[in-house]
Formats: sequence, C-alpha cells, structure tokens
Amino acid sequence: MEPAPLAAGITTVRIGYARCSTATQELGSQLDALEPVCFQVFHEKVSTRVKVWPEYEKAVAMAHRFKERHPDVQVILTVHEFRRLGRGTDLLVTVEELRKAGIALEFLSGPITGLYDPSDRHGQGAILFGVLAALSGAERTYMRERTLEGQESARKRGRTGGRPPSLDSGQIEYALALRAKGTPMKEIREKVVITRGKHAGRRPSLPTLYRALAEASGTDA
Repeated sequence: MEPAPLAAGITTVRIGYARCSTATQELGSQLDALEPVCFQVFHEKVSTRVKVWPEYEKAVAMAHRFKERHPDVQVILTVHEFRRLGRGTDLLVTVEELRKAGIALEFLSGPITGLYDPSDRHGQGAILFGVLAALSGAERTYMRERTLEGQESARKRGRTGGRPPSLDSGQIEYALALRAKGTPMKEIREKVVITRGKHAGRRPSLPTLYRALAEASGTDA
C-alpha cells in the first residue's frame, strides 16, 4: 500500500499498530487510543508464537515508505504498549531496522510510555535504542556462537563448512535473525548486501544465501 501524499506543513506522521493474541481478546481499547492520533492504524489478532504478522509488516512498510519519500518528516510507529511489538529476537530485529531507517517508536501506555526517536542522541530516545542495541549485541554474540557450532558440525560430517567469502559474519547473523522471525528468503536477500570481493555492494544470489544459512546452522541446504 502506497502512502497518500502529505499536506503542506505536515511535520509528523504516526502509523499505528494494534495487536492481541487470541480471537477472544478485544482490540477496542487499543484502537480507541490509536485512531485519534494516527494517520493510519493496522490491526490484527495473532499470537507471538506465529512468525509472520501481516498487518504489522504493512505498518512497518508504510513507515519506511513515508520516511523514504519525506526524509524531513518525523515518522513514528505508534503502539498501545511495548509488548504489542513482540519479544526476544523478533523485537530486537524490528527495533534495529527502525533505528537504521530513522523511524521513531511511541508507546501510549505501560512502563515506558513516551516517544523514542533514534535521532535524539541525548534524551530518552538514545537511552531506549542504546539499551536495545546492547541487547541486540548480546543476541548477535549468541548467534555467532551458534554459527561457529554449526560450521564445526558441518566439518565433522565431512562437509567443508564455512561461509561464502562474500558474506561476513554480521550479514549471516542478521539473515539468521530475519529467518527466525519468519521473513521469506527473497525479502532477506533484499536486506543483505555483499561487503567484500568483486561483488561488493550487490545482493547475494538466493542459492548463495540458502547455502550460507544452512552452513551457519549446521543443516542441509
């Protein structure tokens, strides 16, 4: 869905997202809080155990497109409370992607109510994104250990192992995190960039990406 053009003078755009885990729960209170302040609100009933949240993906995609088209406008992903964004690796990947895109996060209730902008380097935005970056770093360390274990397992089974030279460990770890989140391989390919060799700056081929992730996790491609 393409975002509608913004009227002259608009400096802030809020994209809302509401979620509850079961069909018996209600979204009403979240929607009541989000709709008055948001440009558009996406909502769904889906458990955190489900890897793909279609409406959430739409909300994030719209926020990205707004930021790309209007870089001087503050684009905010607004949710009722923190836990609506998920947990664990999924949450860390999401927040890191928002930070890189310059998209702010806003929580309307809960223990960390407030607006957190990654461009705010000295206020609460810096604190939140800094803490989550630290958690993300710990998660990357864990995933790096898993990668090394997978490569060792592959070698013990008679396979050469090791990642393709064009993909460094950071790219592999990021791709593994996206894969764990349920992101399709074609979308992962669009988010990964070769950092070295004659193909630096390009996207890896799907076979290369499949092979790299299989070797990193110690499974068959």
